[in-house]
Amino acid sequence: MRRINFNAGSTKQATWREDRFGTRYARGMPPLNEWGQPVGPALPPDWRCPPAPPRNHMSGRFCHVEPLDPARHGPALFKANAQAKDSRHWTYLPYGPFESFESYASWLQVFCMSDDPLFFAIVDSKTHAALGLASYLRIAPASAAIEVGHLNFSPRLQQQPAATEAMYLMMKNAFDLGYRRYEWKCDALNLPSRAAAERLGLSFEGIFRQATVYKGRSRDTAWYAAIDGEWPVRRDAFTAWLDPSNFDESGAQRKRLSELTLPIRTRR
Repeated sequence: MRRINFNAGSTKQATWREDRFGTRYARGMPPLNEWGQPVGPALPPDWRCPPAPPRNHMSGRFCHVEPLDPARHGPALFKANAQAKDSRHWTYLPYGPFESFESYASWLQVFCMSDDPLFFAIVDSKTHAALGLASYLRIAPASAAIEVGHLNFSPRLQQQPAATEAMYLMMKNAFDLGYRRYEWKCDALNLPSRAAAERLGLSFEGIFRQATVYKGRSRDTAWYAAIDGEWPVRRDAFTAWLDPSNFDESGAQRKRLSELTLPIRTRR
């Protein structure tokens, strides 16, 4: 393992150690076992597996994230999605578009009522209308990893503060429950999703080639993630962006979230 010294524009010199595969360790050598093999750091003695996420309400200023109720949320969701000019927001999802409310309601009831994926409706705080869907999936309490996905934001939710706040609330809930790793995966060709992951402060971890097949197409999957040790800084970035003082009288943001999360993101 070789040592790399560099000066990152400051008077302090940082030291990295890099193994023969190019993996860099910023905090010195990994611990060694009795045979001299590098191993991962030990978990704290009091560490416990987190519980499965409950069907709880998560409330914010712009939105509420509520456990999906097809009968209550379904009509508003279908109406909100129908306002799209075309079906492009379904391109990178393995289902949809739905031509009728009946087919959409059936899909909600059949596909969206399990514990994994665990679906939530994103409800506007002012109108109380459901404008989007999101879920937890690949929930793995034993390794304390959880993924967010099945994101489907109607035109009324896209690029709105409520959309950002919903993602913050779901990430906060996962880390508050004790999860160590929060994942975001998408089609590698889905550039808006990849930009959204980076804007939210998740780190790009690579491309899994030919990871799956959907809608008769092969998909390379881009992986992004945040880990619990980074969460306090990410949380501060979110709360600073969501603070009322960050929006002017017309509701326009004063500072972009991407500016606040840029220093946080880790590229491997």
